Amino acid sequence: MQIRIIHRECCGHGQCQEIAPGAFGMDSKNKATILDPESETPEKVLEAAETCPCSAIVVLDDEGETVFP
Repeated sequence: MQIRIIHRECCGHGQCQEIAPGAFGMDSKNKATILDPESETPEKVLEAAETCPCSAIVVLDDEGETVFP
């Protein structure tokens, strides 16, 4: 599983960090950052992406195919 964050879309709500704190953090500009995606279950990472109010998280499978959005 791969995670990408579209930084220009990130609005800094931090819901991703609340749902999957091992995978997501916030930088000094209050934008989401990727920490360790493997520390969370794929279900938690996907839940974090789906919950993002700004649709700033893209989840890809191991083959690079888009899982979300």
